[in-house]
Amino acid sequence: MRAGAGPLRTATPRIFSGSMSDPNDDPSSPQTMLQGVRVLDLSRVLAGPWASQLLGDLGAEIIKIERPQGGDDTRAWGPPFFDNEDGSVGDAAYFFAANRNKKSVAIDFGQPDGAELIQELAGSSDILIENFKVGGLKKYGLDYKNVSERNPAIVYCSVTGFGQTGPKASRPGYDYMIQAMGGLMSVTGQPDGAPGGEPMKVGVAVADLFAGMYASNAILAALRHAERTGEGQHLDVSLFDCQIAMLANQAMNFFMGGSAPKRLGNAHPNIAPYQAFETADGYIVIAVGNDTQFRALAGAIGLPVIAADKRFETNRLRVANRDALIEFIAPQLRLHTSVDLIAKFESAGVPAGPVQDIASVFEDPQTQARSMKVPMRRSGAGAGGGDEINVTGHPVKYSKTPAAYAIAPPTLGAHTEDVLEKSLGLDAREISALRQRGVIA
Repeated sequence: MRAGAGPLRTATPRIFSGSMSDPNDDPSSPQTMLQGVRVLDLSRVLAGPWASQLLGDLGAEIIKIERPQGGDDTRAWGPPFFDNEDGSVGDAAYFFAANRNKKSVAIDFGQPDGAELIQELAGSSDILIENFKVGGLKKYGLDYKNVSERNPAIVYCSVTGFGQTGPKASRPGYDYMIQAMGGLMSVTGQPDGAPGGEPMKVGVAVADLFAGMYASNAILAALRHAERTGEGQHLDVSLFDCQIAMLANQAMNFFMGGSAPKRLGNAHPNIAPYQAFETADGYIVIAVGNDTQFRALAGAIGLPVIAADKRFETNRLRVANRDALIEFIAPQLRLHTSVDLIAKFESAGVPAGPVQDIASVFEDPQTQARSMKVPMRRSGAGAGGGDEINVTGHPVKYSKTPAAYAIAPPTLGAHTEDVLEKSLGLDAREISALRQRGVIA
């Protein structure tokens, strides 16, 4: 119970009426697909925040709950760090990757008053996302059973390493170990015996990112169900399951071929030539997907002999005779620069591209034409100024309801007072009392 106040008000569950509009929204603001949808985000690090950021891009209100001391772990995962206007070290770049379009609310729900605040917010939310260990929120009254009793329509999404069931359910799960345990590292990296031949992780946290994508997709499907029926549900999203699902053709190669796929470096297990090649000044990737493209490749690099060779007549034969094929192609490509080869291949209709570093990616005219670098101004309550930052753009282009870039990744607790006042109806005296007791920041 809050100091100097009566019991917290019981929030009325948000029941869908078939319209996503919210009468409190600014009528002059652009319409978004998830306008009027509220997400209570109890997740941190990457998989959960990635899911909620996607929903925020589509217009949902994201209330991100953080610890008053330190906040989301990724605020400290640097360098590099954001330089505050006063010269102090700010949040790490990592945090900025997954936390735009969110309101940061700093509440210590380890304290009973803090848990009550979160319970009340859950009662008036459409979606709750959390990535605590299995059963970890029960002692705060924030597990699915307790939340759904208060708000039967809520879509409650739990993101964990191994899921809510099974012998490994209680184990923590980080992206790197999931890439290893889920099979991805067994097919990534140079082959055994080759220089640098060892299992290799992917350069970004793909297990986390795919889990976030699967979670957001499942949330939207469950939200549609709740909209029709008023019935919410518990979504159990596991990094391990998502990593297994994304094995895609490699899993099917195992199911149908009977043996576990091995690491092939930059080569493809089912297509050839489909790999990186050295040029006179760097590397390019050639991605020949059919026999017509292969014949075009042969002509473009002046090797008609390989197009006429029966060993390379079909993709199946090219895969079987991959080593012999590469012995023809690789020396020829090293005679030309990457720019010259890309021009030849583009003219001939052969899929190919340079291996670009990240700086080159954001200088690419295609990147700029597609607005994949978006400037945002880090302003608003508690932001300490208005410094501009760049974020990666939302990748889907919508003809009617474009993605929103409404809130730059916020400073810790930037929106605590605003949310408690507008969403829960707390007054200045109540908010001050909570802050004095360390419940909020």
